[in-house]
Amino acid sequence: MEGRRVRRFGRWRSNQTLFPVRVNRLSNAVSCWYCDCKSSILNEPLFHFGRRYSRFLKAWFSMGVGFSLAVLSAVTMILLSEIVQILCLYYGNTQLSNVMSEYLFGFSSTISGLTISVADVGYLCMSSFISVSVHELGHALAAASEGIQMEYIAVFLAVLFPGALLAFDHELLQALSKVPALRIYCAGVWHNAVLCAVCAWALFLQPLILYPFYIHDEGPMVLDVSPTSPLSGHLSPGDVIMSLDDFRINNAQEWSQIISVLAEHSYQNSQNHSLLENPMKRSIAKGYCIPHSLVEEGKHVSLEGNGASCPDELSAFITIPCLDQAMPDDDILEVNHQRDGGVLRCFYAEDVLKLEKCGDGWGRLHSNRSSCLCSKEGACFLPLLSTGVAWVEITYSSPSPLQCSQLGRKHVINDDNSRENPCVKTFVFVGDVISIKHSVLLTSYQPRWSAKFGAHLPYVLERLLMFTFHVSLTLALLNSLPVYFLDGEAISEVIIHYFRILSPRRRRTILQYFLFGGTVASILVFVRIFLVLL
Repeated sequence: MEGRRVRRFGRWRSNQTLFPVRVNRLSNAVSCWYCDCKSSILNEPLFHFGRRYSRFLKAWFSMGVGFSLAVLSAVTMILLSEIVQILCLYYGNTQLSNVMSEYLFGFSSTISGLTISVADVGYLCMSSFISVSVHELGHALAAASEGIQMEYIAVFLAVLFPGALLAFDHELLQALSKVPALRIYCAGVWHNAVLCAVCAWALFLQPLILYPFYIHDEGPMVLDVSPTSPLSGHLSPGDVIMSLDDFRINNAQEWSQIISVLAEHSYQNSQNHSLLENPMKRSIAKGYCIPHSLVEEGKHVSLEGNGASCPDELSAFITIPCLDQAMPDDDILEVNHQRDGGVLRCFYAEDVLKLEKCGDGWGRLHSNRSSCLCSKEGACFLPLLSTGVAWVEITYSSPSPLQCSQLGRKHVINDDNSRENPCVKTFVFVGDVISIKHSVLLTSYQPRWSAKFGAHLPYVLERLLMFTFHVSLTLALLNSLPVYFLDGEAISEVIIHYFRILSPRRRRTILQYFLFGGTVASILVFVRIFLVLL
């Protein structure tokens, strides 16, 4: 089978015979380690489009040359710094790995044991298809604007690594000058960068685009609750989260941010001595003004060592002094006396949630009084929790057509009468607050009309745009690296050939050292990134 394989990267050799020059509109090749699918269906349309708008496309891809060379220079400097660190046996600086893993791949290095859902695999496949198609389209249009028609496009799977390539006529490419060749080689990186910008703008404008059909930033809506979630049985699809510990929640991002704040508060409290040992050392208190009548009805807590136990379905509470005012020694002795005398009570959480709040750990204050003072008819009680356990109030709206049709969809959490609203419900979560951070699937959009099939649409679009942004960015940076078998090889070869003062042999030697060093450094950088992720 006579023919040539022309890669879109590296140096072209006319004696290669792995692929045919002329292929049918659809063909494939399969071996034990390699399979592909080649097509020439788009050859004519892309070539005619490129020739028709060649002047505009040449100007467009000339901008891509400048951008790609700047990115190539930047990643080369990063690789050089990595080599210097390794040669100096300096491994303490993981800032580069953290930044690349979070912004390049879309993961945070603070997460251990990365998991990916089936839905995320679907988003990853779709975004990869879009990014690769845009990348190869750039090469095809750049070549067409220079009067070169591609012979076919191939999608391949080499071992376990997918990819795509374009085949061009070798002689025509060799006849091009350096600038047109650079426009072709840099077109893929340029198109991936433009795709990243388009995704970023689409994410920014998505609330405006979907405004006629969806409400945005008025509370995250629950799309799904896992059966294993600690919130299962309390929240259901369609519920709208309103607040956490009276911190107003407007969108899904604030849900994660406030949970992180509450987790930090819980950690700070766990570092202090137990409240049974010294109530004054509790830095962040969330209490309730419990009337004396309810205190008398509450059950005494049985003390076992430094701990306290309550019957099932009851929670232990202890009185706390005012945390924002200086207390005389006599008051402290009185509190210690109450503690030593066993002044701890067990209450039903449902009864306590209806009462006025006190303490300085809530998101808002219910009155103009001191944050820990209650009326004469009650006392401030604080939930008694073990180390690492948090007490979190979750307020949500669960609209019912029978109860809430007259109330509208917009709720004001700052209204003291909101708890009397039949649409608004509150429950308490007691446990590790981090466990609820990703236990429910939330979206920042609420449909303006009751349509369950459209509730997931904004979330799907948002996730697809985010995945496409990260995959396209990854593809652009990978192809900018000065390594073998990628666009960076061909770009580097053209740049080095500009140095006419060097002999051809010297230029080839410099190119090989440059590509070898870039390949080794790139491998080391990505090994570090994956070690950080793990």
